[in-house]
Parts: sequence; C-alpha cells; structure tokens
Amino acid sequence: MTVAWGRKIVAAVLTGFVVALLVHVGTVVLTNEAFLLQGAGWAAIVSLSGFFTLASVFAFVLIAAASLFDALNTWWGALITGLVTGVIATTIDSMIYLATNGQKPDISFLWTLAGERNLLFILFVTVLTPTLGRWLYRTITVYDRSAVTGRKVALVRIPATNLAEGLVSNIDRVPVDTAKADEQWDAYVAALSGAGWDTVEVASAEVLPDSVFVEDTAIVFDGLAVIARSGAEQRRGETPGTEAVLTDLGLRIDRIEEPGTLDGGDVLRVGDTLYVGRSERTNAEGIRQLRVIADDEGFSVVAVPVKGALHLKSTATALPDGTVIGNAELIADTSVFDRFLPVPEPAGVAAVVLSADTVLVSASAPKTAALIGDLGYRVITVDISEFEKLEGCVTCLSILIS
Repeated sequence: MTVAWGRKIVAAVLTGFVVALLVHVGTVVLTNEAFLLQGAGWAAIVSLSGFFTLASVFAFVLIAAASLFDALNTWWGALITGLVTGVIATTIDSMIYLATNGQKPDISFLWTLAGERNLLFILFVTVLTPTLGRWLYRTITVYDRSAVTGRKVALVRIPATNLAEGLVSNIDRVPVDTAKADEQWDAYVAALSGAGWDTVEVASAEVLPDSVFVEDTAIVFDGLAVIARSGAEQRRGETPGTEAVLTDLGLRIDRIEEPGTLDGGDVLRVGDTLYVGRSERTNAEGIRQLRVIADDEGFSVVAVPVKGALHLKSTATALPDGTVIGNAELIADTSVFDRFLPVPEPAGVAAVVLSADTVLVSASAPKTAALIGDLGYRVITVDISEFEKLEGCVTCLSILIS
C-alpha cells in the first residue's frame, strides 16, 4: 500500500512508539503485580522496567520498519509482525543482558528467562500489533479527507493524439474523428463540472491511445484506490499517471499484482458489493486479489461472467437506488443482482451516477434516457459517439471520488 510518504513515516513512527510503550507498561505492570505479591521492593520494580527497556526500543524500531514496508496492511501481516517482533526484541534484549552481566549466552537459560518474563512481552506485542497498532496505522494513513471533503472529484484524461489507434475487440473498427472526439470530451467534462464535480486532469499520455478511458486504471472505494493491471499489456503504462493523482489526493493505494489482471471497467459498485466482470481483460487471479483487498475494507466481491462485451460495465451499471440496468442478453445470469432493469438500447447500459437524483447517459440512448427519467431521475445526456467507436462509454471517461 502506498500513501504520501510524509504521512506514512509519521504513521509508522507513531504506531511503533504507541505499541512499544503500551507493551512496556503492560508487561512491567503485570510482572510487578507478581513481584509485589512476593514482597519485592520498588528497587526491584525499577530494575525490571530497565530490563525491558531495550526490548521495547527494539519493538518500536521493528514495528515502525515493518509498517513502512506495508506489513500492517492486513491483519495476518500485522499478527506475524507482532509475533516476530516480540521474539526478536526479547531475544536480542536477553542476549545483551547476559553479555553485559558477564554471562555466556545459553539456550536453556534464555528459555527459562523467556518463561519467566519475556513470554508476557511477546504476548502483548502479538496482540496489540494487529489490533491497536494496525488500527492506528490505518487511521493515520487513510486518505486525507480534507483534500476532498465537501468536494466531488472527477478524474479525467485528455484524449491522446493517436486516439484512433485504440483497441477494438468486440465491434468492427470504423474511422474515428479525433477532432470531434476532442470536442465531445470537452462537453463531457463540462457536464461533470455543471453537475457539481471538480474535474482533475491526469497527465496526458500521448503515446497511449486508450488512455482517455481513465476508469480502467483504478478502482476507488471509501478512501482506497486499487491500481489496476489491464489484461491488455499495451494499456499498463496508463496507470502511473492515475496513481500519482490519487496519491496527491491523499488516498491509500493498493494494487493488482502479476499474474492478476483487472480493468476498472469490470468493477461495478452497488452499496457494499463490488460486482466484478470475468472478462477478456480481468482474470480469475485479479478477481481473487480484489476480493482479498475488498474484504479487508468491508466490501464483498461477486464475480460475473462477461461474454461478447469488453467489460462488465459494457453490459450493466447501476442507478442511484442500486437498481442495475443493462443488456440481459450479455449477462449469463441477471439474478446475481438484487434488482435488474433491462434497457432498450446497447448504449443505454452505461449510466454515471452524479448525485442521488441525477445520472449521465449517452445521447446514443434516448429511449433509455426517457426510461430513467420516468423513474424520477434527472437525466443529463452527452454525445460520446467517437469514443463508442472504440467500445467506450460514459463511465469509461472518468473516475469519480466523493
């Protein structure tokens, strides 16, 4: 997981310090209780605190370092970090204790010492790191909501000059009027702005013809951005620009790793469920990785087979109330959705939710626009015909963050 490095370092240092301090205090207090019951004096208690000081310092360093290397991103990673930290910190501390007292390190003595003192320390580190430590680290590194609070941010990317060379998989290639596409893109961005969205441009990618379809480069939900890894190898160079903007906005970053592949256009969010298309661009391993990431964030993933279309969102999207609209002929089993409404035009499967009562659809789907309007929604239409020649739709041209 990648976040702004300044915040990441602060989070790592504070997490290591807080966990190490509480482990130190907890170990000393509980051990002192035993000492006090045996009639030990305060001098012995002070000595005991000193005994654990080095172990606590080592724990601080190890947890902070592990945090910087993303070990606390998952609960099991944090659990392993805590256990390993406890063992290493107490072992080194005990060996130093023996050496400074002129004793030869002895395995049996170390085991006895651990049984008497260090096991409690190890237990505290193992429990606190995946609980309090992970919570604290994630709380600090979660994206800076001040960057977008009160704002609705839409990431967009200007069409490349070689847009006409974009990939086409499921339709016949026809000439693309790039000058007209530029005008349509301007109108699309204006529509987002007119609906109250602050548009933020991802740096242009002149040699990447499909880069205008920025949605495919990342999936964003609740402060986390998952950087995609397209099944089309020639599109993988599009992600660094998007990641840079998402990082600047303060979002946490995770990513799909090789051999997984996943396009953002295959991910449809409805409430706390992510429907993910198993398509020519998204493979089973990509879905598996997203499922692990999403589960950690409280989201569930439902895989949906996609045939005869580029992405899941080429077959279905959702209205603000969660009703999924789409082309039933391109979906193997519409029952995976709680509510499904077929639309009368192929271009009508894609709707961008702009607010609780407003959606944006393609001007190529007037019957669908009327159908959605009849459901009580305000419908904004935009002409994106040049992008539709490249299997694009209204969702492909932006990433919405709110």
